[in-house]
Amino acid sequence: MNCMNDNNNSLNNRNKYNEDLNDLLDQMDSILKRNPLGGVYDDLFSSKLPIIDDLTPPYSGNEQNAQFDPGSNPFDSAEIGDTAPKKSLDEFIEELNTLVGLKKVKEDVRSLTNVVKIMKMRKERGLPEVEMSLHLVFTGNPGTGKTTVARLLAGIYREIGVLSKGHLVEVDRSKLVAKYVGQTAPQVMEVVNEAMGGVLFIDEAYSLVSRRGENDFGYEAVDTLLKAMEDNRDDLIVIVAGYPDKMEEFLNSNPGLQSRFNKYINFDDYTPEELMDIFSGMCKKNGYKLTEEAEEKIKQMLEFLHETRSDSFANARTVRNLFEKLLTIQADRLAAFESVSDEDLSSITEEDLDKVDLNELMR
Repeated sequence: MNCMNDNNNSLNNRNKYNEDLNDLLDQMDSILKRNPLGGVYDDLFSSKLPIIDDLTPPYSGNEQNAQFDPGSNPFDSAEIGDTAPKKSLDEFIEELNTLVGLKKVKEDVRSLTNVVKIMKMRKERGLPEVEMSLHLVFTGNPGTGKTTVARLLAGIYREIGVLSKGHLVEVDRSKLVAKYVGQTAPQVMEVVNEAMGGVLFIDEAYSLVSRRGENDFGYEAVDTLLKAMEDNRDDLIVIVAGYPDKMEEFLNSNPGLQSRFNKYINFDDYTPEELMDIFSGMCKKNGYKLTEEAEEKIKQMLEFLHETRSDSFANARTVRNLFEKLLTIQADRLAAFESVSDEDLSSITEEDLDKVDLNELMR
C-alpha cells in the first residue's frame, strides 16, 4: 500500500514538474516573439531638457514600431513615412555653416556635396558614371557634432536627389544585435527598412565586433548590414561613427567594410573658445545671461576642463551638462528669495559657478 502511495506521489510530482516546465516554455516563447526594437530613437539627447548644445533645432519624427515580417522578404512591411524636416538645400547648408567650430568638417561636407552633385549631373547627361561609395565613417570623441552633421547631410542628399526621404535613423549595437539565434538578421533588416530613403547612423559601430564568442551575433549583424547596403545602394546611406582607433579596428574586421567605407570625416575636440561659444549660445537660446564675473569664471572652468580632459570628456555634451547644473544651482539660490525679479531669473552669477563640482563633470 505504501509502495502504491509512493508511486502515485512520484507520478503527481512528475506531472506537476511537466506542467511548470510547459508554463515556463510558454512564457519564454511569448518573450521571444516580442518585437525587440520598440522604436528607433532619432536624437541622442531627446530625453534631456530642450537645450541644444550645437545650436541646431532637434529633429522630430513620428517613429513607427517595427514589426517582424514572417514571410521570406524582410522588406515587405508598412511604408515608413517621410519624417525629414522640409528645408531647401541652401537652408541645410546655412545650418551647417552656423554650427560652432567644425571648420574641416564643413569643408569635407561641402566637397562631398559638390562631388555628388557633379556625378549626378554627368549621369543625367549620359556621361560615363564613376562608381562611388557614399557611405561614411565619422571619427571623433563624444559631443563633437557627429549626429547633427549626419542629420544635415541626410537632408542635403535628399535635396540634391541622392535620397528619396532624407531622414536619419540613429541606432547602436542594442538595436542591431539580438540575444538569441535567428533574431539578429531580421532585427537588422527592420532597422534598414526604417532607414530606407535616408541615412542609417550607427553610433559606436565598433561595438558590433568587439565581443567574440559563440553566443554573440555582432558579426552576423555586420554581414547582414553589408548585404542590405549592396541591395539598396541607390536609396540608403550608412554612416558609422566612433573613436578613431576603435573604428580602424572595426573596419579591419571585415574586408567588405573596408571596400564600402572609404570616406572619412574626422571631428576634432572643440577648443576652449569654441566651448565658450557653445555655452553662450545655450544662454542666449534659453534666455539666460552671465554676469561679467561669471563670464570670466566660466571661461576659466572650460579651459581647465579642456586641458585636463580624458576619454570621458564629452565636448559639447559636457558643456550642456554644466549649463543644466547651473540652472539647478540658480533655482536653489532663487528659491530662498522673497521676491524674484526678471533680472534674477535671467542671471547666472559667480556665486552659482562657485558651487559647481568640476570633478563631477569630468566623470
